[in-house]
Amino acid sequence: MNLADCSSHSATARLLHFGSPGAIYLRRFVGSLHVGRCGSNPTHVKTLRLRSNPPKTLTVTAAMASEAEVAASAKIIDGKMVAKEIRDEITTEVSRMKDAIGVVPGLAVMLIGERKDSATYVRNKKKACESVGINSFEVRLPEDSAETEVLKFISDFNDDPAVHGILVQLPLPKHMNEQNILNAVSIEKDVDGFHPLNIGRLAMRGREPSFVPCTPKGCIELLHRYGFQIKGKKAVVIGRSNIVGMPAALLLQREDATVTIVHSRTQNPEQIVKEADIVISAVGQPDMVRGTWLKPGAVVIDVGINPVERGYRLVGDVCYEEARKVVSAITPVPGGVGPMTIAMLLSNTLSSAKRIHNFQ
Repeated sequence: MNLADCSSHSATARLLHFGSPGAIYLRRFVGSLHVGRCGSNPTHVKTLRLRSNPPKTLTVTAAMASEAEVAASAKIIDGKMVAKEIRDEITTEVSRMKDAIGVVPGLAVMLIGERKDSATYVRNKKKACESVGINSFEVRLPEDSAETEVLKFISDFNDDPAVHGILVQLPLPKHMNEQNILNAVSIEKDVDGFHPLNIGRLAMRGREPSFVPCTPKGCIELLHRYGFQIKGKKAVVIGRSNIVGMPAALLLQREDATVTIVHSRTQNPEQIVKEADIVISAVGQPDMVRGTWLKPGAVVIDVGINPVERGYRLVGDVCYEEARKVVSAITPVPGGVGPMTIAMLLSNTLSSAKRIHNFQ
């Protein structure tokens, strides 16, 4: 980093060069820093007034200021980048499987009703399938469809050898029994991982589920791919939904973390979260988790996707700007867990096709 002494009366300010260790040296031995403006030189963007004898005013160049800001912030866990890596791996495997045995994995997606957000999710899943070479089958039914009609489509997909994964987009219309419909999906094709047998196996030691729910699986995959240790760590899951919170807690437990679930009836949640080395938040409350809740150096996976400002902006459950100054790593919203959910759905579909056809 370059520091310019703006207190100099010479025509050219004296420039001092420090590497990153030099910045640490300054902070430790010179004292507190005050940030301000100095001079008209565009490369001298900030001044540091140092508590020294005699007092000095040093200007930080743009490059050094940027470096310092990055150093003070948490590592960004880039879900888009990791999801792309996984999708590239899936593309290769789909091609290899097709060439070897002539089978292409297939995913059937059912959408009941006219919810715009659900329609968007289904459209994105279809595009994702196409991008990796997986066949997609789509069924759209009106809001007032009978439950028996939905069950008939599920039964047909269960028997269709070209379909290796079945996904029923949630939520369902209120007149339908979600449990009946999800239970109708064959466990061998339950790529969403919501079948009670899959969840039961996930909860039991020594048992392996056929599939793990996609969003929690994506959270753990991010921790693995970034090399964060889970074993022996204190982990807190905020939220206890069947879709994210509960299976995420089970997965962390399988990884030998000590797991606590925080929910709407938990007393003093901020104190519990403050003890966590790993935090996974999935409650759907914008900016609920403040920076003061978080342990310095913790790793935060923010599953929340919450529209604010009349839907023009998306934020997570965790106050990002506060958290990034405290924790060691955090997922952004958007661009964190979201892309991983679809990547895990594609991964589960490929795994199902390999298992059904005994392809290694």
